[in-house]
This record gives sequence, structure tokens and C-alpha cells, in this order.
Amino acid sequence: MNQNDLKALVGQAAVDQIESGMVVGLGSGSTVAYLIKALGKRMREEPLQIETVTTSRQTMQLAQAVGIDCRQIDEVRQIDLTIDGADEVDADFQGIKGGGGALLWEKIVNQSSTRNVWIIDESKLVDRIGRFGVPVEVIPFGSQKLFQILADRGYHPQWRMQGDQLFKTDEGNQIIDLKTGVITHPHALARDLASTAGIVEHGLFLDAVDLVIVGRSSGVELMKAHR
Repeated sequence: MNQNDLKALVGQAAVDQIESGMVVGLGSGSTVAYLIKALGKRMREEPLQIETVTTSRQTMQLAQAVGIDCRQIDEVRQIDLTIDGADEVDADFQGIKGGGGALLWEKIVNQSSTRNVWIIDESKLVDRIGRFGVPVEVIPFGSQKLFQILADRGYHPQWRMQGDQLFKTDEGNQIIDLKTGVITHPHALARDLASTAGIVEHGLFLDAVDLVIVGRSSGVELMKAHR
């Protein structure tokens, strides 16, 4: 199976985690797109009653296109389950997200959810996170100064671009990608980034998942996080 086949496989498997009556968070990215299509099909075929919130405007548009009703996060009483993708997941179930630029909304939905499930293909599994890089969302004011601060700390920052323009998030912020290499102390890095003025959020998702559904050439594997 190719990578798209594996994404479709885990997207379909993740739909089985959803039960009628749930409020479901829908993540972002290409793997979640397969989940949304499978969920839309199930809702057309079964009396499945759910409410959803999304982690990006792009996800909302896709969900609505297949007939899934979306609510604003502050309109729902709670989020029972969020299903999202990840850019890297290591042996300790620590993750990096934000390759699509939706890390702020993704983290808000993640921390608001009773249970979090990540869906990935086997290429996203690593021994230690970091080779992908760490996206950080920053406000425009003083962002050039912040870029230099991050460079001085040895984080090897790069501007996220969209064509010849700086990438803009759904909140109108910018993304700086840190090319850290393998991260030996992710919690220390997370604390450093969180305490730096101008950084809205970072893409380190630590102790943030309950179940990882992995698409392998041999089939689907469910990996329960130990935390």
C-alpha cells in the first residue's frame, strides 16, 4: 500500500471511535481529510447524531461539503473525542504538529477534549521527535526581533512561506519553523518557547494523546498511550 492508502485505512478505522451523541473535534491535514470523508459516508448510511468542532477553516469547509454540521468551539458543552493527525510521534507518545499551520486551534481543541486520538501512517513514527522541526506561531508585531532571538538560542529558525509571502494562520499570525534536530528534552524546550513573548503557541504536543492509530502495510495498529 502507498501512503495515501495507509491514510485512508486509518481514517476509516478512526470513524469506529465515534459514537452517537458525541461532540467530536475534527483535526486538520491530509490524513484527517480521509477521516472526514469516511465519517460523512457513515452519517449518510446510519442514524449517527453528533456535533463537531474543527481545528481549521479548511477542515470546516471539507466537513460541511460532505454534510457534517460544524459548531464553534464555545457553542458546545464539551468535546468528548478529538481525532487529529500528527507530523511526528515518538516512542514516548510525544508529538509534533503544525505542519499545516493549524497548531494553535489544534492545541485549544486538544486540551478541551476528554479523549484525543491521533491518526498517522507508519512514516510518522520516530524514536525521538524533532527531525520534522518545531512550528511556532508568532504575532506579527516584533516578529523579526523574535526570529533573531530564536536564532541566537540555536534553534535555526526559518520563516514559513506561502509562495513569495509569509504564511498566515487562521488567526492572521505567522509561522516560524525551528530546525532543532532530535529533541532530547522536549518539556524543557516547550517551557522555553511558552515563556517567550511573541510566541502564541508551539507545535510540541506533549502528554497530549490517549490513542494512536497507525496505518502499516500489514494493517491498522492501535497504540494506547502510557501517561
